[in-house]
Amino acid sequence: MKSFLTDFDLYLIGEGNHLQIYKKLGAHLIEEHDKKGVHFALWAPNAKYVSLIGDFNGWDPMKNPMEKLGNSGIWTTFLEGLKEGALYKFYVHGWNDLIQIKADPFSFLFEVRPKSASIVYNPFNKYQWNDSEWINNRKNKDLLKSPISIYEVHLGSWRRKSNGDFLNYRELAHELITYVKDLGFTHIELLPITEHPLDESWGYQCVGYYAPTSRFGLPEDFMYFIDFAHQNDIGVIMDWVPSHFPKDGHGLIRFDGTALYEHEDPRKGEHKDWGTLIFNYSRNEVRNFLIANALFWLDVYHIDGLRVDAVASMLYLDYSKGPGEWIPNIYGGNENLEAIDFLKKMNELTHGLYPGTITIAEESTAWPMVTRPTYIGGLGFTMKWNMGWMHDTLFYFSRDPIFRKYHTNSITFSLMYAFSENFVLPLSHDEVVYGKGSLYQKMPGDKWQKLANLKALYGYMYGHPGKKLLFMGAEFGQESEWNWNWQLEWNLLNDESHRGIMKFIKDLNHLYKRERALYEVDFHWEGFQWIDFSDHDHSVISFIRRSEDKKEFLLFVFNFTPVPRFNYRIGVPEGGFYREILNSDSFEYGGSNLGNLGGLRAEKIPFHSQPYSLNLTLPPLSVLILKKEDH
Repeated sequence: MKSFLTDFDLYLIGEGNHLQIYKKLGAHLIEEHDKKGVHFALWAPNAKYVSLIGDFNGWDPMKNPMEKLGNSGIWTTFLEGLKEGALYKFYVHGWNDLIQIKADPFSFLFEVRPKSASIVYNPFNKYQWNDSEWINNRKNKDLLKSPISIYEVHLGSWRRKSNGDFLNYRELAHELITYVKDLGFTHIELLPITEHPLDESWGYQCVGYYAPTSRFGLPEDFMYFIDFAHQNDIGVIMDWVPSHFPKDGHGLIRFDGTALYEHEDPRKGEHKDWGTLIFNYSRNEVRNFLIANALFWLDVYHIDGLRVDAVASMLYLDYSKGPGEWIPNIYGGNENLEAIDFLKKMNELTHGLYPGTITIAEESTAWPMVTRPTYIGGLGFTMKWNMGWMHDTLFYFSRDPIFRKYHTNSITFSLMYAFSENFVLPLSHDEVVYGKGSLYQKMPGDKWQKLANLKALYGYMYGHPGKKLLFMGAEFGQESEWNWNWQLEWNLLNDESHRGIMKFIKDLNHLYKRERALYEVDFHWEGFQWIDFSDHDHSVISFIRRSEDKKEFLLFVFNFTPVPRFNYRIGVPEGGFYREILNSDSFEYGGSNLGNLGGLRAEKIPFHSQPYSLNLTLPPLSVLILKKEDH
């Protein structure tokens, strides 16, 4: 069965350019010349001896030795008669006589934790897809000029069965996607669903890069989940972790007795803060493993995008390291040149081979041109999380309204750099865990004020240039910090005020998708115009969002204090009737129902450097959105 791995395959693998390496390494069901069985291939160049062990041979390391293919570093064997579902691992006798039992790095399916064996499984042609219309439309869509409203989800703690068990992928498809569609989100972003041993890691310490976790079912069940999402016009983004991997013994660590996937020197190869190891991006085979993995999810599972975790830790050699704990690059700098090259290539290939898919960087520094094309020196990501906006905005909203007048800069500063990258505005899982409290808990005041502040916060996010991301539970004002080990506080929806928050998010999402002024020009100044941010004493700010052709615009007015403002004048660029299309203080959202009786006509009174103005009533802790009507 050597012919299964051709000389050209071996050449591409050695060069680091085998884009479908997952179809050659690992376990593959074969039918050739009336022979049926499984072909196994493993990269372990420094091993002295490798054998296949499993439930089919009593886990005996002497029964099925593997053969090394020349100088390729790849070991192979073929087991005739072996069928799908067989459990297996690799017995690896390392160069230093270290004996290890390893799971298959290219396994498509694993046992449910705490067990860790790989399972022979063929994900190709396993599922009949029904999303061709979605895929074709995706190719032609300009996502930068489209509404993107992302619901971030941890599948294990969104909802549980009454006995505490997880919902499976198919149950989640119908419950979660129906829920997300009703709320008006355009995308779901999944915390990592690649196989991981420890629930507490939320998937960020991955062992099975090519396997959706068995916690929620089989790979074809996950395919059903994505297919169902696409049929309901919901995109699926996957959290992807090429920045580090855990030290679990059956995983990638010192795979053949040497630092194969990681660096030998811990100054380059270890995140001590996280207890994890850093991939060696300078090694062809390691880059190939990761780039092919990104393409695998877009190809085999029809994933619409990858949110790349911890990009900052990849870019900087001294990330979270003190003096003497890191090694400079060849030019003496702290930039990880190999990781930069890897990220550029990954972005070029994903965008080139799967048009319409997106990559999103979680990058927390001021690294330049993260979302600019590689041909002009950028990293090539589609978008980047705006961590500065998140930090400053939550800082502002956590202040008592009495003191907000001293912190106006925190709520307005993001517009100084809002168009330097293609930003996503994230209110993510990172902000509601590790003692940080829920978004609800961060808000000052009594319950009414907390919920009113939340609505103002969400209104500010949807009005601010950039795509949107909200972590599960925030859509109904979850009161407790996120508990990854149980479901959301669904009982809060028995409370009318929390149902009001959910209704507000729903209306906000549908308004966002309906009004092109809110999404067509997210990444350029032409889509945004300040009206006023100088009224510090009253903590009132106002701005306009414009459509690409400038024919449509929306006026946003925020009152960030619990004091109603009557006869508050706001300048506007045109005369006419301004309809109040959203008021966060409406009764239906749990508010006091103060407002402007549905709208009012602009007066020919210049104000805020505008030729017309509106004499508004501003409800407490509120956002008003007004639109000028043509008639």
